[in-house]
Formats: sequence, C-alpha cells, structure tokens
Amino acid sequence: MTTPAPAPFQPPQPQPQPGRTPSYVSPIPVTDAHLGHALASEWTKIKSVRSTMWTLGVLIVLVFGIGLLAAVAVRSSGSTMNGTPVLSMGFFGVLLGSICVITLGVLTVASEYGTGMIRTTLTACPSRARVLTAKAIVFFLLAFVILLVTTALVAVVQYAMLKGTGARPPSGAQWIRATAGVSLYVALLGLLSLAIGSLIRHSAGAITVMLGVVLLPLVLALFMFADSLSTLRDKLFEYSIPNQLSAFYSTSVSSTGPSGWQPLWILLGVTAVVYAGALAALSSRDV
Repeated sequence: MTTPAPAPFQPPQPQPQPGRTPSYVSPIPVTDAHLGHALASEWTKIKSVRSTMWTLGVLIVLVFGIGLLAAVAVRSSGSTMNGTPVLSMGFFGVLLGSICVITLGVLTVASEYGTGMIRTTLTACPSRARVLTAKAIVFFLLAFVILLVTTALVAVVQYAMLKGTGARPPSGAQWIRATAGVSLYVALLGLLSLAIGSLIRHSAGAITVMLGVVLLPLVLALFMFADSLSTLRDKLFEYSIPNQLSAFYSTSVSSTGPSGWQPLWILLGVTAVVYAGALAALSSRDV
C-alpha cells in the first residue's frame, strides 16, 4: 500500500479586509508617451546646458554688434552708399553668427554621444524617430526666434542710422527677406548641422564638416585661375553659402545663380535629404 505524496506547501493568503482596496492604485495617471513628452524633455535639456547660453549669447553679440559697427562706420565716414540696399550691412554679422548656430546644432545631438546621455534618452524614449524629430523641432524654433528678434532689431537700427546716406530704401519684400528670410535660412543651416551631427556622432568632426560646407566652395573658387575652370569657379561662387546668404540682402557677389527665396528652397531640399539619412542611420545602428 503506497503512501500518498504530501500536498505542496502553500503559504497562507492574506484575507482582504473590509473597507480597504485589495491592491495599490497610483494616483499618477499613466498615459502613452507621445511627441509632446519628447519635446518637453528636449526643451529641458537644451535650456539646461551652458553651451546653449554661450553659443546663443555670442550669436546675439556678433549679429547685433557687427551690424551696429558697420552702420556706425558708414555713418561716421561721411561717405554715401550710392544706392546700396540700406539693410545690406547686416550680412557680415549674420555670416559670422551662423557659425554659432552650426555649433549649437551639432552639440544638440552629438554631445549626448560624447557623454553617453544618448543611452538614457533612447531608453526613456525607444522611438528614435521621435527623439530626433523632437530635437530638430526644439532647436529650429529656438534658433529661428533668436535670429528673427536680433535681425529685426539690427535692421531697424541700420535703417534709422543710414537712411540719409544715399542708401536705397528697403521695400516690404526686402524687409521680410532681411529678417524672416535670413532667420529661416540660418536656422535651417543649423538643422542641417544637427543632422550631420547625428550621422557622424562626434562634435568636433561634425563642426569641421559644416565649416567646410560653408567656407570650402568659396575658398576653392578664389584659387581657380585657369580659364578651363571658369565654369566650375562660377558655380562654386553662385552656390556657396555666403553668396546664397547675401541674396537675401540683394547684394549677391555673382550676377547669376540663386536669388530671392531660391537659396531657402535649395537648402531645404539638401537638409531634407541629409535628415532622412540621419533618421535611417539612427534607426538601424546601435547607440
């Protein structure tokens, strides 16, 4: 006769007591993560780091300071501008200030790879497309607003100082191009830098690449003396970043090439292609 196996031990189950809930319910509402959460996170990060304050501070000083100095120099010299657009003096400050926007665009994404913060970011938000999109939106809006306010202030000051020096009065379209148009173009250039930073994942390397994109075509064109290279030299002049930027001030160094709003559409197409590549690379490779 076999002895039955003993029943497995079962710990006593707690008995629910009247008037108490059987389990804990958190008062914090649980919602699905969305783009708004990623935007809030990226805004907190970009406003918390010192690099943002320094780069934007130098940007404001360069755009406003050089624009003001150029107007003061023309005004104090007593020379006439002979029909030159009155807002064209803002070009020099914006060209130098674009380097600050490029730097901040790269640091917005590449600095997280240097510190390892990108692992925490992608753990909190596994959707990599959402992370890159949030970074792009926050950076672009911040850069555009700062540039718009600064360029508008410079334009007003220059017009007040130079309107009696023989300069050509600006039309409504020129006001818009010299403020909103320039701000959109430079902010888009920073967005291109952000995409390059995501592809390269190294701050110094990405900044070097972007400086080459901005300066190298113009520098190469200056040293192309041979007649056989004249066509290539003209194209490098026409499509260089400084020449496209000067088109917003109606002071292009080349009589042909992009004019009006065309530089913005060209840069928009290039940025869209590079951004798509950055998004594909971020989604397919390890951190």
